[in-house]
Formats: sequence, C-alpha cells, structure tokens
Amino acid sequence: MTDAAGIARGAGSGPLLVSEVAPAKINLALHVTGRRADGYHTLDSLVVFAAIGDTIEAVPAPDAATPALAIRGPFAAGLQADPDNLVLRAARAYAAHGGAIAGLDLRLDKQLPVASGIGGGSADAAATLRLLARIAPLPAPATDPCAAIAPTLGADVPMCLRSTPLRATGIGEELQPVAGLPRLPMVLVNPRVAVSTPAVFRALARCDNPGLPALPATFADVAALAAWLETTRNDLEAPATALIPEIAEAHAAMAAAEGCLLARMSGSGATVFGLFPDDAGATRAASGLAAAHPGWWVAATHAPGS
Repeated sequence: MTDAAGIARGAGSGPLLVSEVAPAKINLALHVTGRRADGYHTLDSLVVFAAIGDTIEAVPAPDAATPALAIRGPFAAGLQADPDNLVLRAARAYAAHGGAIAGLDLRLDKQLPVASGIGGGSADAAATLRLLARIAPLPAPATDPCAAIAPTLGADVPMCLRSTPLRATGIGEELQPVAGLPRLPMVLVNPRVAVSTPAVFRALARCDNPGLPALPATFADVAALAAWLETTRNDLEAPATALIPEIAEAHAAMAAAEGCLLARMSGSGATVFGLFPDDAGATRAASGLAAAHPGWWVAATHAPGS
C-alpha cells in the first residue's frame, strides 16, 4: 500500500526497500552521421541491454527531506555522492515534477566499470526514475513525466529509460523499437581503463558517415545478426583505440576467443563485447579471458531478444 506521501509501505513494517536494475547498454553498431551547430554529434545506433548492471535501491530514511546517496560495490571507488551525481540529479528532477520522495535515501550498487561505454551514469539515472515512479507515482499526466525528465539528464538517458532493443538516431533521443532480434549470449571485457567520451569525439577523423543499412525484419539466430553487424561499424572505436591502446588488446583477445562470432567496442569504450552462439560458449570464453587477463573485468551475460 502507499501512505499519504505516496511511498510504498508494508503492513506495520515501515517503508519497503525496493530496487531497480540499471542494465548495461550495448551499442551493437554506432555510426556517427553528422555534427549539429551546437556541437552535438548525430548518431545512428543499434542498442540492446544486457542482463547485467548496477542496482539502485530506495531505503527508509524517515528524517530525510530529500534523498541522500550511498555508493557501494566493486566500482564505487572514485565516485562521489555529490549534487552532480546523475542519480541525485534524477531524484531532484523527479521531486521537482511533484514526486513525494521525502523519507527515502538511495543506494547505488556499482557493478559496472565507470566511463566504460555501456551506460554508466545514464543507466543509473534512468533506473532511478523508474524506481521512483514505482514507489512514489505521480498523478497520470498527458505525457510520461520520466520520459520528459530523461533528456534533461543526458542524451543516453532516454534510451536507458526504455532498456529494450532499439535504434537510436539524432543525438540519441529519437528512438525506434526494434523487433526480430534473437537472444544474444555475450561476453563483456573491460581493461579497467576509463575513457573520456568528449576526448573520443574530438579525435574523430570525420563525422559525416552514412547511417546503418536497412535492418532485416528478423534474424534467424545470433550468427545471422553477427553477419549483418559485419556490414556496420562503431565509428568511435578507432579514435578511442588511438587514445587507449588497451582497447585493441581487448578486441583482439575477444575476437580470438573460441566461438566468438563478432567482437566490437561498445559506445565510446573501453568495453568490448563478443557475441557467441550459446551461453555455454560465452561462459567458456569468459573463463579463458579472465584467466589470461586477471587484471581485466570480464563478464558472461546475454541480451534479451525482441
């Protein structure tokens, strides 16, 4: 049930601890197609979301007028729970739209590498909006308030808010759902080197590339999708690799893994994904990569189909 402030409560037990996963965003393909007068680059990208991510939790804090943030997890080091943190910015924006979120604090369990091209703060902000909408829903307006808030927090937040397979164009705000994708067993590898997205865009040799080729209505299996992806690119991989040579090593190691159908960097890096025919192959590849590169972050996972 909910109290007068709209906060979900259990019978006689106070506020319920609730959580929301912030799935890793994987750019299967990312073409940079132009640059606007305001400096933002336009993109054409095929995006899926993995079954691995950070977690946002809401916890009871009866005396809190506004939520505070605690950060934990293997990648918490170096993150600051300050007003610029996207989780807190999302919470403030939700409250500004009328969300009654007093009496709550937030916790971020940071399981994904920071500045790694797989969503990061954007996914965390989107998960915060979804979480708050569940426990302190706003009166139903003509438009979804979370969808209105998301673009104000960053270009990737609208797609992370959906966290379903989609094609993103414009600066990432023009979203089309994509059907016909198979379930994608995959391995993610990150050499634990942070990448500056602005620096990668500055290093682009050109930004007027063609967009994605036509998407088939459906793909028979992962191999069929990988074959189509071979006709596409991540235009940010070359400039990112020039800045962070470890990306090339991660890409080469992934591509050499037994059964890998496609290896490519996601987003602006430095995470590299590999697609595999099945979960068993992805698990074997992840074990081998982790053993050969103990300093890397390696995870076997999958992206749901559509």
